Amino acid sequence: MTAFVFPGQGAQFSGMGKDLYDAYPEARTMMLRANDILGFSLTDVMFEGTDEELRQTRVTQPAIFLHSIVAGRLMTTLRPNMVAGHSLGEFSALVAAEAISWEDGLRLVSQRAQAMQEACELQPGAMAAVLALADEKVVEVCENIDETVVAANFNCPGQVVISGSVSGVEMACKALKEAGAKRALKLPVGGAFHSPLMQPAAERLQQAIMQTTFRAPACAVYQNVSAKAETNPKLIQNQVLEQLTAPVRWTQSVQQMIADGATHFYEFGPGDVLKGLIRKINPDVEVG
Repeated sequence: MTAFVFPGQGAQFSGMGKDLYDAYPEARTMMLRANDILGFSLTDVMFEGTDEELRQTRVTQPAIFLHSIVAGRLMTTLRPNMVAGHSLGEFSALVAAEAISWEDGLRLVSQRAQAMQEACELQPGAMAAVLALADEKVVEVCENIDETVVAANFNCPGQVVISGSVSGVEMACKALKEAGAKRALKLPVGGAFHSPLMQPAAERLQQAIMQTTFRAPACAVYQNVSAKAETNPKLIQNQVLEQLTAPVRWTQSVQQMIADGATHFYEFGPGDVLKGLIRKINPDVEVG
């Protein structure tokens, strides 16, 4: 069985999508339509922007989403039996599964980016990558810190990202190293994504998500929140919102997809981060 997967924030690079824009009329049409929807030339930043410009959340998230869905749309020889996306990538997965239109997905991603940026400004947070420590131990250490800090991204065995207040993350990094982590390194981000500090973003985004039409997907969607196959449109809709404050259970999602029959994974979007993670989760599956 075939699985399509879509990356999240951090996969961006200057020049992303330019090859697709130049080579495929359908890609050019979608990208120009995206500029109209957003009210600014996203493609200019994607094609020619500096790394600093591309790191702006209001640009990064729509840019990665657009690149991913265009690349997925251009794949005409294969159809997925299941889909999943890492954090932001879940919106691309929903489009690939025909649960939402790509235009609605772009609007939601843009609003999500703005809401997350505002939440970061309201209460600055931090994130850190923890290496070579069991998932359960990372969770346990975070639960014993007397500040807001949680395990936010379960990326692959031995790689977990924690998220929370600046002091909470600093305290947790120290405790995690003492617990045996090979590294606990703060990441260059200005917010505590997938933590309780994103609650203001969830509250702002709730109306937009609830007003968006979610249809029954054409194939199973493995969502970050549940890490299992979802086909109920209402449940999918609710978990898209919950995802802002809940952990990204990527390791568990990929393991469940494999258990449900996935043998080939194809990543659509800038970069190949997910390919590497999937190989670490299970080296026996094919990744393309």
